[in-house]
Amino acid sequence: MFYFKCTLCDAEYDSKDVIYVCPQHGAAGILDTLYDYPSIAAKISPRDISNSRDYSIWRYAALLPFTGDARQYAPPLQVGWTPLYHAKNLGAPLGLQNLFVKDDGRNPTASFKDRASAVVVAKARELGVETITTASSGNAGAALAGLAAAAKMRAVIFVPDTAPQAKVAQLLVYGAQVFLVRGTYDDAFDLCLAASKEFGWYCRNTAYNPYTVEGKKTAALEICEQLTTDDGRRTTKWVAPDSIFVSVGDGNIISGIWKGLRDLAALGWIDTMPRLMGIQAEGSAACYNAWKAGTEKITPVNATTIADSISVSLPRDGVRAVRAVRETRGAFLTVSDDDILAAMRDLARDAAVFAEPAGAAAYAGVAKAAREKTLNADETIVCVVTGNGLKDVASALRAAGEARVIEPTLDAVRAEI
Repeated sequence: MFYFKCTLCDAEYDSKDVIYVCPQHGAAGILDTLYDYPSIAAKISPRDISNSRDYSIWRYAALLPFTGDARQYAPPLQVGWTPLYHAKNLGAPLGLQNLFVKDDGRNPTASFKDRASAVVVAKARELGVETITTASSGNAGAALAGLAAAAKMRAVIFVPDTAPQAKVAQLLVYGAQVFLVRGTYDDAFDLCLAASKEFGWYCRNTAYNPYTVEGKKTAALEICEQLTTDDGRRTTKWVAPDSIFVSVGDGNIISGIWKGLRDLAALGWIDTMPRLMGIQAEGSAACYNAWKAGTEKITPVNATTIADSISVSLPRDGVRAVRAVRETRGAFLTVSDDDILAAMRDLARDAAVFAEPAGAAAYAGVAKAAREKTLNADETIVCVVTGNGLKDVASALRAAGEARVIEPTLDAVRAEI
């Protein structure tokens, strides 16, 4: 059993009566999905899940918002259960003994957004809708296009015309109908909302469809399960890290990770709440600005950054993102584009994780916090890499430098080495 609760007014709604947002507050009234936690805890345990051989987000089906078995609606792709690496070589120069990297670039369409799209597509199948749509800076659209293709559903995607070509190519190859919008992500978002109302399409938009967070929370469940070293047959609780670093654009990913942690705490499956560290690009820092000012009022910025996936002028889930950081005693940090490019190199060369700029921003935040000596050497830190570097090859080349062209002779090789 699950129901909705408005994050602004605390009004509660039956999930059958509301589709997207609080009727009293419109788009500002983002809904949280809440569960009958005692009933869930009575039926399933961490031990049961840890013994599962379903290595995908659907191993957590009992914690997802479906009236029946979620698996019957799941698209036939393996989403989630991405690797969590103990990145000793990456952490050593920073004096960090227990730095872990969660590589979500290993998802089917190479980004974290597959988690949300898998749950939303499954929900769309449960509701019996035919067409699903979203606005995206690239990754959410690619995720929806791929998961919709797997489910044989029609997808309509709105993206800014400045989106990297690799991401646009993904949208097209999966067979989605793609609209390149002359404008920003925010312009695409508003147009997608209008089109979904006009044509009756089911809308996946971040911080509008309540189920996106439910998909994204699965990363928190995985992190805590993967950090648990007890034999699965004996596991009664999972282990939460001390801190989780995650890049922040529209705020939905960090809100989702926070939701997963709150679910685990409500079930009694973790004993501590990690600090959530939100990392924003200096040129796209609306959430940071609100957190720094001690307010939940999100003032739009003119977003400009190499990290297109977190280039957002008005974060649609900014209020929850600020709350996630504040209520876990975490912090927001900003990093420069140069910091992000350096982080791309370090992640690749010291951990063999190829991250797109937005994904590398989280590690840039770890490096900055370590330099500022706000991290303890022995604390357990998880850095979430949200997308693969092949999403933005132009930025990868900026980070790595161009290859040298030489003549086909050994003398040419000697001259270079």
